[in-house]
Amino acid sequence: MDAIMSLCKRRGFIFQASDIYGGINGFWDYGPLGAQLKKNLREAWWQDMIMNPCWGRKGPNGRRVECVPVETRIIQHPKVWEASGHVGGFNDPMVDCKETKGRYRYDHVMVFVPESGDAGDKPVFAYVGDQPSESKQKKKAEKTFGAVKSVALSSIPQPWTRVIAPEAEKPGTLTEPRMFNLMFDTIPGAIKDEANRAYLRPETAQGVFLQFKNVVDSSRVKIPFGIGNTGTSFRNEVTPRNYTFRSREFEQAELEFFCHPDESFKWYEFWRDFRMDWWKSIGLAGENLILREHAKDELSHYSVGTSDVEYRFPFTFPEFGELEGIAHRGNYDLTQHQKHSGAKLEYFDQERGELLPNGSKRGERYLPHCIEPAAGLDRGALAILCEAYTKDESRPSPEIMKFHPRIAPIKAAVFPLVNKDGMPEIAEKLYDAVRARFAKVGFVEFDEKQSIGKRYARMDEGGCPFCFTVDGQTATDQTVTVRDRDTGAQSRMAMDQVVKFLEDKLGV
Repeated sequence: MDAIMSLCKRRGFIFQASDIYGGINGFWDYGPLGAQLKKNLREAWWQDMIMNPCWGRKGPNGRRVECVPVETRIIQHPKVWEASGHVGGFNDPMVDCKETKGRYRYDHVMVFVPESGDAGDKPVFAYVGDQPSESKQKKKAEKTFGAVKSVALSSIPQPWTRVIAPEAEKPGTLTEPRMFNLMFDTIPGAIKDEANRAYLRPETAQGVFLQFKNVVDSSRVKIPFGIGNTGTSFRNEVTPRNYTFRSREFEQAELEFFCHPDESFKWYEFWRDFRMDWWKSIGLAGENLILREHAKDELSHYSVGTSDVEYRFPFTFPEFGELEGIAHRGNYDLTQHQKHSGAKLEYFDQERGELLPNGSKRGERYLPHCIEPAAGLDRGALAILCEAYTKDESRPSPEIMKFHPRIAPIKAAVFPLVNKDGMPEIAEKLYDAVRARFAKVGFVEFDEKQSIGKRYARMDEGGCPFCFTVDGQTATDQTVTVRDRDTGAQSRMAMDQVVKFLEDKLGV
């Protein structure tokens, strides 16, 4: 993971936010290549979930899947979050360390104790999950006890007078657990008082539920259909960690798919399977990707069924971390917003109900059930970076980013072999033609500096799938050398076929 993070900074994928001021915990910026990589991921989701849902597959009802987009605000009416349960239930228990001023989630703190279970008057040592403090605290514990085991902090009765907190030097510095709301609050407007308090959204989903009736009334959509939304969300994580995996500002891509209650579990299975297929299609196929169904005791309060697409990140190895959740939310959200707002959110379905004498149907009024595939775009980008990272010691630069061509931020590169004999001029013409065609989906690079081997190495690190080199033969027969990033193989092709070649390879 350290090698991946180093490459990401060196090549402009990801930077620490406010880097020149020492950074700010839980916030990350994307550099030129990272911004384009994430844009390509977002655009792939947009095309495959909204514009051409499920690649034209037919759903359980035998019809093509229909979805429409919305774009909703970060700040909504504060009553939205009361109705959704976030104000009352979006809390984590936390403990503070009075010595180090560190803050930890109560359920993440483990404690090293003697294998014998009898510590006597000696202190026991706490650590938090997979944080760097674990090794330091473990060494302390082993020095004191020899053999140690870890138990949950909650299993040790208070007061914790013998517990040395993570990174602390003295025992008894942890406070009693208290609840900590994960939403950032703010006060919009000129009057700064409690009555005007609002929140930055912790998820994009609620904005979709708020606009459900407006979308139905203003569009020609009929149940079943989906409403998609992408955007930034905020969660005041107690312990942001693992690079961009758990941060305080992040981007989501969520679809709320509305259907009749009787068909909801078929749609849940449909979306669960498609989302797994989708992640595979953009380069995450293999043993690092799994689909895991939640046990009943894991389900959120609103869910009657949830599956997670999980990826094996370097920092979770050998376990997996959540990439996307596909939740059967029932009609919980529409029910809550109808109750708290007083607005009627029921859907009138003209295609249902008993058959009338004239051959038409009476219709049925109901609150639709909702299936929610909710993906994290930052986690998705991180998984793609981790999966793409490859080392080949036989190459001039051993680090290669093997991105799927659809997601790669650099789509192609054009080089003159040497900076003379008319090669730069020919290469410039080819570069202009390629850039004109593919600039809307990624970078096209032109590079004439240093040896051709070093230029190839730079493109390998940036994840460019194809490089085209103009050489001495080009002026004679109008051919160029094309180099494949993954194999390093080179072949010649007619210069006027380069754009068509890339169209086929990139799928655009």
